Amino acid sequence: MIKHSTEQKQIVDWFNNTYTKRGEWYLRPKHAYYIYLEVLNAKANQKLLDIACGLGRLLEASLEYNVVPSGIDISDVAIAKVKAKFPQLDVSVANAEELPFEDNSFDLLTCIGSLERMIDKDKVLNEFLRVGKKECRYCFLVRNSQSTNWMFFKKFLGLKNKAGHQDAMDYNSWSQLFTKAGFNISNVYPDQYPLMKRLKRRSFWLKTIDYKSVVTSKTPIEKANEFLFILEKK
Repeated sequence: MIKHSTEQKQIVDWFNNTYTKRGEWYLRPKHAYYIYLEVLNAKANQKLLDIACGLGRLLEASLEYNVVPSGIDISDVAIAKVKAKFPQLDVSVANAEELPFEDNSFDLLTCIGSLERMIDKDKVLNEFLRVGKKECRYCFLVRNSQSTNWMFFKKFLGLKNKAGHQDAMDYNSWSQLFTKAGFNISNVYPDQYPLMKRLKRRSFWLKTIDYKSVVTSKTPIEKANEFLFILEKK
């Protein structure tokens, strides 16, 4: 049985309650997850680990790339739902601070919208480096503390989710955290799905949007709602 600190237990309870009550409605659609596999240049037979996999949307999308996917999440409710829907997937309940994998196990590692909720980020990132192979590529989606959304809704209006340990940092702070931990930054993009939805609204006559292509933005990266970091080991 996994031991949690009091703060971690609060986070587990919040996610268990959220996944029980809201389920699939809490997540973006599957096609929003293709972009992470694209920017990682995912190839067949590569071993992928999705940290905080939730209900398995990224893992589901990864099956179309013929990678070998695994996932962990701190929420036992989320993992139970993934196993029920996708019994072929390798998923387990685990704490990102103590990953249940051997050193140098994975070619690709993703953590989408969850790193800011983890308590000991230095310990977590050290674990991410440990389980990644020498040429492992990493994809993290993290929240920007200087975005209009965060500054107004989360701070000014006080809507920050304390029970779920909702947190954020600015662009420079995230960059420094990653480089100090032992990563090289290959690329940084603004969060893609909001840009894709905006493109779809503006191009209403188009029947489809290419969810596998990067969308550019005229807004400075420092103002993005979330940052999409592509990293490698130093």
